[in-house]
Amino acid sequence: MSAPADLRRLIARDLAPARPLPPPSVRTLALLPIAAAVVASVPLLHSVRPDLPSIGVLRPFGFSIVQAIAGIAIIAAALRESVPHSAVAVGVACFRTSAVAALPALIASAILSARAFPLRPVVAGALYGLGCGLIADAGLRLWCEFSAPSHVLSAHVGAIVLCMLLGAFVSLKLRL
Repeated sequence: MSAPADLRRLIARDLAPARPLPPPSVRTLALLPIAAAVVASVPLLHSVRPDLPSIGVLRPFGFSIVQAIAGIAIIAAALRESVPHSAVAVGVACFRTSAVAALPALIASAILSARAFPLRPVVAGALYGLGCGLIADAGLRLWCEFSAPSHVLSAHVGAIVLCMLLGAFVSLKLRL
């Protein structure tokens, strides 16, 4: 029975306060001076392109700056992706929130479409379901801070696809 007490002491001795991790956008700022140094150092250490006078300064420098910013943005996405979070719980919350938020527009669209007697009700339903899913996701994006492709594809796009399928199903049922 002394093993759990020894284990507790060992763990307690090893515990230290953890400093919270800054958000990915703040951590990405540390890369700005490095990126600027890399972009500036190559022409400084070697030379600028020989055709610079004929093509102008804006094109090569402008494209280089845009390319460096794109690289930083991709690294920011990697930093965002590297932070573990309870993906399943967040995914379920986003999926549920998006699907529920789409329901009022889906119901209104179903009524408006059914009153017009569409010749292809499944196509009409799928289209208004898709539109309602996109509208709900547009609102959800203002709340959800996760942009990892696995999260977006499963939770956000998944809810949009569900709304599209619901629209097709409801439209078919209202037609019968």
